[in-house]
Amino acid sequence: MTRTVRYGAAPRSDAERAWRKLVELVMETRGDWRRKVAEATGLPFSRVRALWRLERGPRTLRELADDMGVDAPATTVLIDALEKRGLVKRRPHPTDRRAKEVSLTPAGRRMLAVVDGLADEPPAALRQLAPAELKQLYATLGKLV
Repeated sequence: MTRTVRYGAAPRSDAERAWRKLVELVMETRGDWRRKVAEATGLPFSRVRALWRLERGPRTLRELADDMGVDAPATTVLIDALEKRGLVKRRPHPTDRRAKEVSLTPAGRRMLAVVDGLADEPPAALRQLAPAELKQLYATLGKLV
């Protein structure tokens, strides 16, 4: 049974309709993989998301909150939990005395390697596309990223 997911006002353009389909595809098919990630790491998925963002390099708590779309207090709780597990470390920001900078530890990098090792199968609908359709979709998405 196909479920229609509604997100806000009706789309007004082909771009909005396409965007909604992409969001629906991703949001409605990631539950199993997110559960696998949580089981393999022992972390809620939101904490793994924070580790991924820190993989790019150290971030302030404010930058991390903005990147993740959460408020500063929630980010502090999240980082406190990751720090207790030895996955991140905080230190004074090199140029802003009021800010703390957060970075991955070697244990945090190893945790991300565990996640990278998990199979992430595409949804059945995507696997059922013809090779030419997949090639075209990949090319189109490449223009967007």
